[in-house]
Amino acid sequence: MSRPMRVTTLLRDSRALAALAVPLVLTQLAQVALTTTDTVMMGTLGTTDLAAGGLAIVVFNQLRTMGVGLVTSVGNGIAAASARAETARAEAAGAGPADTGPSAGDQEVRTTVRAGLAVATLAGLAGAVLMLLIGQALTRLGQEADVVDRARTMLLALAPGLLPCLWFQAVRQFTVGMRRPQALLRITVASVAVNAALNWGLIHGTWGLPELGLPGVGVATTLVYFLSFLALYSAAKRDPVLGPHLSLNIAGADRAAAVRIVRLGVPIAATYGSEAGFFSVTALMAGSFGSAALAAHTAVNQLVYIVFQVAVGLSHAASVNVSRELALGRTDTALRIKNSALACAGAVMAVVAVVYVTLPGPVLAPFFDTGRARDTEAVTIATHLLLVVMVLQFFDCAQNIGVGLLRGLDDTKSGFRITLVGYWAVGLPAAWLLGFAAGLHTLGIWLGLLTGLATTAVLLLRRYGSRLRARAGAPRTARAA
Repeated sequence: MSRPMRVTTLLRDSRALAALAVPLVLTQLAQVALTTTDTVMMGTLGTTDLAAGGLAIVVFNQLRTMGVGLVTSVGNGIAAASARAETARAEAAGAGPADTGPSAGDQEVRTTVRAGLAVATLAGLAGAVLMLLIGQALTRLGQEADVVDRARTMLLALAPGLLPCLWFQAVRQFTVGMRRPQALLRITVASVAVNAALNWGLIHGTWGLPELGLPGVGVATTLVYFLSFLALYSAAKRDPVLGPHLSLNIAGADRAAAVRIVRLGVPIAATYGSEAGFFSVTALMAGSFGSAALAAHTAVNQLVYIVFQVAVGLSHAASVNVSRELALGRTDTALRIKNSALACAGAVMAVVAVVYVTLPGPVLAPFFDTGRARDTEAVTIATHLLLVVMVLQFFDCAQNIGVGLLRGLDDTKSGFRITLVGYWAVGLPAAWLLGFAAGLHTLGIWLGLLTGLATTAVLLLRRYGSRLRARAGAPRTARAA
């Protein structure tokens, strides 16, 4: 293939990927706005409430993230099944009217989405119970008694919200797998406004609502998750393509399909938990160098988290597209998806890097008062960290894309094993050596993070390429099996 043809193919594939990825990226950014709104509202109540609410949200987010991991593979299963259904319909149309009607692929879509909702229900109930038990154990973790008491009331309000949250995620994966996620963005953006209004009303008792204080934030979050699920379910039910496949009869879920979702989902949940733990440990390491270092680390980490949502959208889009192309037997196209996803990531990260280098002051202004003398040291540290982050974010994006690509091959265990190596066997020791032994402090910790993420990205992408080439070389009957 000539070079102009390669460029043309890359641009075409990138546009196709972006059509699915952009709504997902914007949805992820809107979800970040939800948590930011909660944090700002808690801050209006005072330091103790902010500390207690922040502690409760950390517990909730950890369990929510693990639950989301359990149902993430639903999107891949739906994508593959819908591709098979489309092929069957095309073949039936060519064979004549006698062969029309629901195909095995259509039935597989219905079975998968129902099983996904069943898994989400079990995970939501188990997570809610675990959340309350963790709340009772917080005093044993060295937290202040007043903070723990307030955190428990917040957890009590948040716990019921885990169930509709995971229902929403299961239906979300269904819409993404069917490549019809348009309603996601509208619903998530609307939920930001509803969340802000409910937060204010339930905290302060305005508009006829009860005055609940800090627990009002938790009640508002639970209500927003429930309303978001109802809105997404209703939108999907009205969709002529999605509606026939969607049912809330989870009691009739296929046990084998649910077991398969859990089998694929457990390594994904463990991978998400491993990554969260990796960044949490490095935050503790940064805190050992003083409050300025920790403040700089926290600010830059939030910037990374915001930009990371681009990676999440690209990863999900690439993952479901791989599942679809393999179901259609198009291995070459599945291999090109990797290049398209990395090209899109590289373009976005290049723009972000230019902003970091040329406008560090405005980038850091939301986190610091640059005119205040006590913030000067933190701003200086954070400015230096941005030079590392401009490179780190590409590898962070690439490793998340790698996890998604392997998920498209139904290979979730390899992703988990590789992230353990990259994060904990390479990244964490490198952060300690560069931060403490080499005396680079917070800068060294972030260089260690970069090393770990780069190692993870390279290993994941190599694994995807080797697995895909092996699949392409396998006999057709073996692949079908």
